[in-house]
Amino acid sequence: MSEEPVSTPLPQPDDPGMVAWRTFLTAHASVIRQLEAELEQRQSLALSDFDVLVQLHFAGGTLRMRDLADSVLLSRSGMTRRVDRLEEAGYVSRFACETDRRGSMAQLTDAGRERLEGALPVHVRGIETHFLAKLSPAELEMVRSTLSKVLTDPPAG
Repeated sequence: MSEEPVSTPLPQPDDPGMVAWRTFLTAHASVIRQLEAELEQRQSLALSDFDVLVQLHFAGGTLRMRDLADSVLLSRSGMTRRVDRLEEAGYVSRFACETDRRGSMAQLTDAGRERLEGALPVHVRGIETHFLAKLSPAELEMVRSTLSKVLTDPPAG
């Protein structure tokens, strides 16, 4: 026996919750586009590739591919192809997982670490310019506190 679908009314454009949601999405997309453009222009590095290098660095240099896919913040899709490109560029190496023959590991190479260190100032400057400089310390704390309520896995620290 199937249940009748529940009819959900379409929210009004001025509904405060929907306005907040659209503002969040628009702000996120705007900052990400700016960070992506700056990294591409100044470092010829995609923001999603930078994210992979950062996640490997934060993990001590090595992660299982499955864990790497779970840890990236921007895009999980196409992770194998992304790591293929980073491996071809010499920034990442892959090897078989010793404890699981079906799994593979991704490791940040010395060249990858140098690439990350070269791109980091551009990225940090972009975060400062497009996000941090626009908010007061109290507003930044409010953003952190407010958005942490919707996280399933809050960041450490």
